[in-house]
Amino acid sequence: MTTSPTGLYQFIRPERLRRRRAVFYSSVLLLTSVATWFMADLLWRDDKIRGLEWLLLVLFVILFAQVAVGFVTAMLGFYVINRGGDRQRITRVIDWGNEDIPLASTAIVMPVFNEDVSRVFEGLRVIYRSLEATGKMAHFDFFILSDSNKPNQWIQEEIAWVELCKQVNGFGRIFYRKRRQQINKKAGNVADFLRRWGKRYRYMVVLDADSIMTGDAIVKLVGMMEKTPQAGLIQTAPRLVYGESLYARMQQFANRLYSPIFLAGLNYWQQQDGNYWGHNAIIRVQPFMEHCALPDLPGSEPFGGRILSHDFVEAALMRKAGWQVWLAHDIEGTYEEGPPTLIDSAKRDRRWCQGNMQHSWLITARGFRPANRFHLLMGVMAYVSCPLWLLFMVVSTIHVFNQLRAAGMSAAAYEKYIWVFGHAFEIPEALFLFLFTMLLLFLPKIVSLFTTLQRAEDAGRFGGRGPLVLSTLLEIFFSALLAPVHMLFNSRFVFSTLLGQGVSWVTQRRGVEDGTDWREAILTHGGHTFFGLVWGVSSFILLPAFFWWLSPVLAGLVLAIPVSIMLSKGSLGAHARKLGIFLTPEETRPPHELGRLTQNLAECYKHMRPIESLRNDYGLLQAVLDPYINAVHVSMLRQRRPSEESRDWFALLRHRLLSEGPARLTTKETLALLLDAESMIWLHEELWKQPSSALAEWWRLAMRQYNVLTLTPTTALYR
Repeated sequence: MTTSPTGLYQFIRPERLRRRRAVFYSSVLLLTSVATWFMADLLWRDDKIRGLEWLLLVLFVILFAQVAVGFVTAMLGFYVINRGGDRQRITRVIDWGNEDIPLASTAIVMPVFNEDVSRVFEGLRVIYRSLEATGKMAHFDFFILSDSNKPNQWIQEEIAWVELCKQVNGFGRIFYRKRRQQINKKAGNVADFLRRWGKRYRYMVVLDADSIMTGDAIVKLVGMMEKTPQAGLIQTAPRLVYGESLYARMQQFANRLYSPIFLAGLNYWQQQDGNYWGHNAIIRVQPFMEHCALPDLPGSEPFGGRILSHDFVEAALMRKAGWQVWLAHDIEGTYEEGPPTLIDSAKRDRRWCQGNMQHSWLITARGFRPANRFHLLMGVMAYVSCPLWLLFMVVSTIHVFNQLRAAGMSAAAYEKYIWVFGHAFEIPEALFLFLFTMLLLFLPKIVSLFTTLQRAEDAGRFGGRGPLVLSTLLEIFFSALLAPVHMLFNSRFVFSTLLGQGVSWVTQRRGVEDGTDWREAILTHGGHTFFGLVWGVSSFILLPAFFWWLSPVLAGLVLAIPVSIMLSKGSLGAHARKLGIFLTPEETRPPHELGRLTQNLAECYKHMRPIESLRNDYGLLQAVLDPYINAVHVSMLRQRRPSEESRDWFALLRHRLLSEGPARLTTKETLALLLDAESMIWLHEELWKQPSSALAEWWRLAMRQYNVLTLTPTTALYR
């Protein structure tokens, strides 16, 4: 990495980058070619490959190539880490110990949609305090961009914003905005912010509702952008934290242990042609506004219409315009939360599946860089590979029985055969292919484990060498058990998308709560279990040897219900933590910011005292009844002059609300009242003026309970 006469940092030379990518793609091609040659040789019977065998070979090549991509990426990352790190990385543009970090105006934006208000605003408090501790706060503003469509959420967000600003002296630096129309989900929310305020800032740091970033990490990101004028976007690699269930703890352990070599390998070959994951990233505002407006795809949903997964496309558009996109994989202090259960993970994958399938339109889009086309392709294949794997196994099963019937062989004669992906081969011929495939699947995990075990300090951050080895073995076991379940989940999602079934955007569940109950598990996994039983019984009756080779896949399907329930339990996750299983460095040596957030949330949830009988409409109660909250809410509404017809409608709604109670109004009608400043002022005045006999019983109860309750805001007096 050198500096050119123009002062711009020159990263890797083009010819050297071409060599790196040649190594990457050639390695993938070589591994796939070797495996394909062995597979074709094994399928070659009677001097020809028949129709069904051609289908098997094509499916094998596609699936093995995807495995090879992951393996080569991991091995390149291991090579980079083993030699002390890659000199060609974005974090090297600044000498962190001996150079002042240049800064510029930066907006920190957090889009939210019906999220846990306490978690959102306590997270913001921690980020704000951490950034304040750097002494660089003058360069930063915070924006909470709400698309919440529940009245309770909306009012609680406003209260939390006011209280947070009061407690950290954040007025004029922390802003809250509630959109009237939720158009194009998160991408539309950010685009609306940019249209209104984007020109005031050089950069924006995009967060999710569950994101945490330290002040040091944010300052470093801005500094890297300032020192690299060619950079349009820098993506960090957030660590998974706050996993409570056994499933979430397993996922965050795997993320923390395995990701370093994969991320280092990814940066090795992609360099400035990186990707964007939608959050925990910094973006140069002007080129993003000029070049990253999302086009509408031809046709209607799910394949057409508005792009659901916007991040990959925005990265490709940024590169198309000539701006660099980097992965700062070695930046610490960037975190997010994962889904707590297998079912919640599948719900998230359902949304991602439709978004990634839409990218099939864009792989051949004019002007995109080859690396970005590859990112889009791999995003599509992450889901399409599952129905291809299912098809491969079903076709393999049919082919096996056809071979058995055609050859007239007994089940005992097949005992000398090995079964690779459900296909029978003689052991001397097939053993190499089987071991070769297993090597590519499991070697990256084993390499990650041994790399960490080499230093006692690194192993200690995972609880020690013994717990680390045990945790890795358990993660491998459960991952193998869950793989066929994910296969059927994603196969169904792909088929649903192909059949034109769109998906609605819902709030992601963050906390573990009570886990998955038996009813939910049976409804969700019942089909998996039935499919596994039918497949297993048929295989055992026709060919017991085939059944035993197929048993690892069948076990995951048949046991899907109890395994899903077990992994969802927070009590088992807590017990595993006590035993030192699935520990991560963020738990053994928690950063100050995560420790502070944990403490604040514990205090916050302990002091929250909702009125149980009024819980469903508690936000509306506060906005109408409480003079302070009513004033705050009205002050944040845009004053509009409704038509005479609208005024009559609002007047009718207001009288119905007071005389009949909020249960008789729809959510749409309640939101309409909350959006009308005149109505909110009138409701507050009339509620206190009218005799109790003129009010609904709900309001009389609300006033009695509210008067004796000392309200504690959702974000109480925490540091």
